[in-house]
Amino acid sequence: MRLLGDFRRLLIILGAGLALATSGAAVSQAGTSARTTTDATTDSAASARAAASLQPRYGNPAGHASVPSAARAVNTSHPNHVIRDCTSAAVVRAVAEGGIITFSCGPNPVTIRMTATAKVVNTHRRTVIDGGGKVTLSGGGKVRILYMNTCDAKQHLTTSDCWQQKWPQLVVQNLTFTDAYSGVRETSTSNYGGGAIFAQGGQLKVVNSGFTSNRCYKSGPDLGGAAIRALGIYAHRPVYLTDDTFRGGRCSNGGAVSGLFAGFAIYNSLFVNNKAIGFGANPSAAGTAGGGSGGAIYTDGGENYDVYLAGTAIRDCHATEGGGAIFFVIDKGSSGQRYHGNVYLEQHSVLHANPSGKFQNAPGIFDSVDGQVTRPAKSSNSIDN
Repeated sequence: MRLLGDFRRLLIILGAGLALATSGAAVSQAGTSARTTTDATTDSAASARAAASLQPRYGNPAGHASVPSAARAVNTSHPNHVIRDCTSAAVVRAVAEGGIITFSCGPNPVTIRMTATAKVVNTHRRTVIDGGGKVTLSGGGKVRILYMNTCDAKQHLTTSDCWQQKWPQLVVQNLTFTDAYSGVRETSTSNYGGGAIFAQGGQLKVVNSGFTSNRCYKSGPDLGGAAIRALGIYAHRPVYLTDDTFRGGRCSNGGAVSGLFAGFAIYNSLFVNNKAIGFGANPSAAGTAGGGSGGAIYTDGGENYDVYLAGTAIRDCHATEGGGAIFFVIDKGSSGQRYHGNVYLEQHSVLHANPSGKFQNAPGIFDSVDGQVTRPAKSSNSIDN
């Protein structure tokens, strides 16, 4: 059966005023120039430190798990595109061109209201979007923000079998996503779910990024991912989520993230107050539209995959059906093939106060593999209650 930091903003004002008083004889022009250069350099360094202190740091403040290199941020010091006019159109254009994308929107944090979805072109092997900790992309309650789909002919097909292909890779880092919305309803052909980011095929990594008040459609048995929807991802790599915060998401399933035929490796991240608001589970109960599972994380599919949490906290999330924190299902293959996988709680991961409306087999978790109830694997330093 197919059941299917808390970001911390440091406000450190570093005033670096250097006053050089002079008296008596006039100072030489050369001396004045030297002092002016020194003052300018000092002020510039102080401004840089102050700007850096304003950048949000996301993730679990108590998370100190080691992070493999594949899950870390990438170097963006030599960008292919620098967005300077900081408009929705500029973001859409840069993402379509691919490569490494950064922003130069001035010294202060900026919010860019997206009026259209930025779409990855599949012929670009890698697209990296780095907000530098100062850029927020807002969907205004109406727009999905990012889209990657290896099976979308409009974004160029690059293989004969687009499902679970290796490239492209989408990397998002040091960005904030807010008020994104996908109103796409679940049908056999629609690309549903994924309020902020929809990713089908290829690879996905999100580092030091915040997701607040994002949504997707309220019902559907498998529709999910208020922040992120990942499906048919390259089978040899999980979706990497590192030092991220997911807060206040609402969707039929997966109040924060949702996966179908996709595993997740989640490091030092934080999920707070996310809700799966559908009703009727999967498959849908008679007379219902279906959904309501996985308050924070929802996964389903016939494949080998895991949900691995290290140094990650999930608290105050809720599901109207199953898995107040995590809903994890692996189905038996159509030919009877058996798959394997599990939920792993490692390195001081904590689940706290994540009620399940109707069913769970561990606190906040529903975990089923090939129709068999499976207990999540936990290290002794991780807790759930």
